[in-house]
Amino acid sequence: MISQVFILSSKGDHLIYKDFCGEADKDAINVFFGMVTALSGDQPPVVMSHKDLNFIHVRQGGLYWVASTRTNASPFTVIEFLNRLAALTKDYCGSLCEKSVRMNFALIYELLDEMVDYGYIQTTSTDILKNFIQTEAVTSKPFSLFDLSNVGLFGAETQQSKVAPSTAATRPIMSHRSEQGGKNEIFVDVVERLSVVIGSNGVLMKADVEGEIRVKCYLPTCSEMRIGLNEEFSIGRSQLRGYGTAVRVDECSFHQAVKLDEFDTYRILKVCPSQGEQTLMQYQLSDELPCAPPFRLFPTVEKDYGSRLLIFLKLRCDLPPKSTALNVSVTVPVPKGSLSLSQELSSPDQTAELQLKNKAILWSIPRFPGGAQLSALFKVEVPSLSSAPLLEVGPVSMSFELPKQTCTGLQIRFLRLSPTQPGMSQRWVRYVTHSDSYTIRI
Repeated sequence: MISQVFILSSKGDHLIYKDFCGEADKDAINVFFGMVTALSGDQPPVVMSHKDLNFIHVRQGGLYWVASTRTNASPFTVIEFLNRLAALTKDYCGSLCEKSVRMNFALIYELLDEMVDYGYIQTTSTDILKNFIQTEAVTSKPFSLFDLSNVGLFGAETQQSKVAPSTAATRPIMSHRSEQGGKNEIFVDVVERLSVVIGSNGVLMKADVEGEIRVKCYLPTCSEMRIGLNEEFSIGRSQLRGYGTAVRVDECSFHQAVKLDEFDTYRILKVCPSQGEQTLMQYQLSDELPCAPPFRLFPTVEKDYGSRLLIFLKLRCDLPPKSTALNVSVTVPVPKGSLSLSQELSSPDQTAELQLKNKAILWSIPRFPGGAQLSALFKVEVPSLSSAPLLEVGPVSMSFELPKQTCTGLQIRFLRLSPTQPGMSQRWVRYVTHSDSYTIRI
């Protein structure tokens, strides 16, 4: 049985507080946040206890989603409930952030009233809850100097009519008065996370890919959706399928609602999607990368006159020429005694700063075209510089986003809805690869 549910910002601000049983006082919020901030590690334990009160929490959207209980409740059940609460908040509010929670506090309280009765979980189904939720979401359109509707995040590259706005998949599922409230749309995202370790000699030492197929549905009714994957898609080191380039993963799991009667033969997933966001399929590929690593680094570290350390980095993007990497950041650890930084960058849109707290240089590149090569020269002032501090430089870590790219080669062949939706129903597919851990030794 759940005693309390509360949502906190990263600074400890009280956003949502709901007491179901009256077993604990409101000071439990301060007790929990004090326990979290007192820990030295970046990731506090999911389950913590204070006297006879147990706290179970998850972090999503930069927020703490916390449940407290005095009974011996199943932690896995409570964790699943908190994850579902965060997912429902994202579905009903459109986005998951502190501003969205503040603007839609009445809607979230209404969700909690329907989901939990006197501490006992009743339902977390979007289809059931939408019959009872009456409060409409409050959304705000972010200001931008650019016309984001021209950015090809979804669909074709050149036809503007076939490209969805960047905010199209982040609106609430129930928006009657909004501009896009009447659109029947469904979004399918193929999202992959890449973990790579590259040795100092440029040899790939480790490569893991974790991916998933996510669906966000704005259709009022849909009896069945059919998603066709690559015909050459294979699981494990089994015999290759088809005549094209093989697409292989080591492990694969599916949502319980996915029907697999046509998967083995035709590689087709069938599901009856409910409104909101669902993860239909998760897969993993270990110790293998079908394509070349997206970035190659050529570093040079040497001691200059006096107490100056020179770090020269030449970074090459090995993506196809028409592809672009976004939000690329390169983090270079430097000796602990570093005081100041001067830099020479190859293009004016790049930035670099010395983070004294983390003792690292952060090199930021907003856009990095495929096939291009950028360079940076960093001059770091290190008092009493000797040969020993040179060993403190590196390894280099990178973070980036690769739109329209999948490392495994997984593709959506077709997306069909049955029966045919009345009026205009639009279907969008997006491919994106994020860096989970990209490390280069120097």
